[in-house]
Amino acid sequence: MGNVGVLNDHRMICSPLMAQSVEQMVSDMHRAKAQGADLVEVRLDYINNFQPFPDLEIILKNKPLPVLIVYRPKWEGGRYEGDENTRLQALHLANEMGADYIDFELKVAYDFLKKERMSDHTGARFIVSCSMNSVPQKEDLSHLIERMKLTEADIIKIGYRPNDITEVERMFHLVSLCQVPMIAYCEGERGLISQLLGPKFGAVLVYGSMEGNSVPGLPTLGSLREAYKIDYINSDTKVFGLISKPVSHSKGPILHNPTFRHMKYNGIYAPMFIDNLKEFFRVYSSPDFTGFSVGFPYKEAIIEFCDEVHPLVQSIGAVNTIIRSPSDGKLIGYNTDCEASITAIEEALKEFPYNNGDASLDSPLAEKLFVLAGAGGAGRALAFGARSRGARVVVFDIDFERAKSLAGAVSGEAKPFEDLVKFKPEKGAILANATPLGMHPNTDRIPVAEETLRDYQLVFDAVYTPRKTRLLKEAEAAGAIIVSGVEMFLRQAIGQINLFTGREAPKDFMREIVLAKF
Repeated sequence: MGNVGVLNDHRMICSPLMAQSVEQMVSDMHRAKAQGADLVEVRLDYINNFQPFPDLEIILKNKPLPVLIVYRPKWEGGRYEGDENTRLQALHLANEMGADYIDFELKVAYDFLKKERMSDHTGARFIVSCSMNSVPQKEDLSHLIERMKLTEADIIKIGYRPNDITEVERMFHLVSLCQVPMIAYCEGERGLISQLLGPKFGAVLVYGSMEGNSVPGLPTLGSLREAYKIDYINSDTKVFGLISKPVSHSKGPILHNPTFRHMKYNGIYAPMFIDNLKEFFRVYSSPDFTGFSVGFPYKEAIIEFCDEVHPLVQSIGAVNTIIRSPSDGKLIGYNTDCEASITAIEEALKEFPYNNGDASLDSPLAEKLFVLAGAGGAGRALAFGARSRGARVVVFDIDFERAKSLAGAVSGEAKPFEDLVKFKPEKGAILANATPLGMHPNTDRIPVAEETLRDYQLVFDAVYTPRKTRLLKEAEAAGAIIVSGVEMFLRQAIGQINLFTGREAPKDFMREIVLAKF
């Protein structure tokens, strides 16, 4: 039935279109195609003053790619509030006029399909859909699937908004067992992995938003095509993820995913919005979930869930990388932040030596005052790295007890965070920001007083979005050497790729991506 992309044989990328005019809908169809969509989902219920015959004729005669027609009633989460027969007649008309796919709700499926299949126009493929406001249990989902199969629709479509990322696993379970083509989606940031990992478990279609028309929880068409290369994902693909909260700012996927493909390694790296570490590791315990990066705010707390940790982690007390042992499934924690940040600072200091430095010392950090803002996971890595190079560390943190704990561990000094603004360092000191201050979207704040920046020889900012933060701009203007968090990000990612794949990371290739994309 039909002569376009057969969903059960070909994975497709679909862009949902919600333009409010027919003219904009046609324009958006062309934009979606240009950005990599295989088909578009046209939401008729979003078109103002929608008139079925003339509007559908314009849309379908001008379509540059296959079209999936949706006319969603309010009782199923849509915008249409009119007569039900009128709505169904519009869907019938879409079938007659050459729509490639028709989406309709389970509630009306039996009667609608019976009438359509008795008509002379059955070129479209039929999708029976069910969108749920609450998250169903696995058993309830299984029963729902069986009911939907009885409609004998060509494709089954299910969606819900998860309260936690662990609830997406129910969808993966269903898709992997379903014996008919299935479209499955979970909404919002916590549901993002339903699109990225859906093809691994058998989903036949994934959704992607157009640039400039972002939809929360949907990857862009460009990222699906370029970063994630969704066509290459299969049941053998190993899953790696960034465990963080929030997670949308991360640029890890645009570095790790191309690197996997460059190495011909079958892996995907996905952002994972995590609320509960214990539940996450309980639910996603499969060997397919092979490794993780760990971001804010979990670098310290996650140690509790590691079965083993590298000796460096024992000293630092923070993890930024986890590997699941292929032999026994144990979670092993590592820290690649420490060397990444310190070597980036050291190399910058060697390039611009300070006239008070002692060239006989092994590290240009030796005996320098190292002023650290932030005693969290990244801060701990910086503090231990600086101490290992012989620097004198002073720690500022909004949690003074945490600052004292870290300072004690590195034989340093702790001070309240509010004192940092008026703190006057000795000439030639190093400043390292390991707080979220300056991170997008809160880009205007810096942790120190601008007038003190002239006293620092070098300023490092662990924030890498934006690439040059306000702190770095002010420090550069004051004459300091600056080191971006992008450099730390690259170096720690190289260490992670080594651990993720068990191979040597392609350093030059990764640096080229960072220079081009960050």
